[in-house]
Amino acid sequence: MITGTTKLIAHLGYPTESFKAPLIYNPYFEKNGIDAVVVPMGCRPEDYPAFLKLLFRLSNIHGALITMPHKISTMALLDETSTNAKVAGSCNAVRLGSDGRLIGDMFDGEGFVRGVLRKGKKVEGARALIAGAGGVGSAIAASLAQAGVDHLAIFDANETTATALLERLKKYYPQLKVTVGSADPAGFDIVVNATPLGMRRGDPLPIDIDRISPSTFVGEVVMTKEITPFLEAVRARGCAFQVGTDMLFEQIPAYLEFFEFPTTTADNLRAIAKLG
Repeated sequence: MITGTTKLIAHLGYPTESFKAPLIYNPYFEKNGIDAVVVPMGCRPEDYPAFLKLLFRLSNIHGALITMPHKISTMALLDETSTNAKVAGSCNAVRLGSDGRLIGDMFDGEGFVRGVLRKGKKVEGARALIAGAGGVGSAIAASLAQAGVDHLAIFDANETTATALLERLKKYYPQLKVTVGSADPAGFDIVVNATPLGMRRGDPLPIDIDRISPSTFVGEVVMTKEITPFLEAVRARGCAFQVGTDMLFEQIPAYLEFFEFPTTTADNLRAIAKLG
């Protein structure tokens, strides 16, 4: 039930038809008696800068979830951003500070790292390879750096994109060893596919499977299929792995903390979500 006291969380993007967040957050709010609701709001890019500012002038707005195509453009509209958002170059959560300032953060990478840690893989001091330096790859790189990895290797087909991420990492984590240009997974403790490869039938594998050690932990970001061809191949090699949707569910507790709501576990959210 939405009332005059309900805290509104806007889910901002365009188009809205594929939005999943309301089907996860709202059942959780309802079950736990939290007077809040996530509402999809479709906003075209040309209207977004003005709309975001007006949205946060509503007296009952509490925050916003930001998705495509607004994650990058949001950065210039905020008063304060986290280091994770600055390294990622994008933002997927905004809340209103007590002084009226807009505060932004990025939780895609946080969800990935929380999932890895919950599965018992040590991140601090690890060597990690990320294939894909776009939005999600940059967010994962930011959170791995924050979690204390020793070496981050970045590969992207667009060398300019990879180099830009390297420069942001070096600015905020000057002691971190960062390399770009190679997708060879040999010798890495954590390997991540942060490319779209695996979304379509017939896509090539993003990384040379024969060079991945069975002791390597492998992460996937593709969510269209739980066990992608890439995960199927690394599973056959004996690797521990994380499916793409784990990143989604693991980041929601971090969102809840950011919005100052009672938090929960990813397992609990999976159990009550109404994704169909």
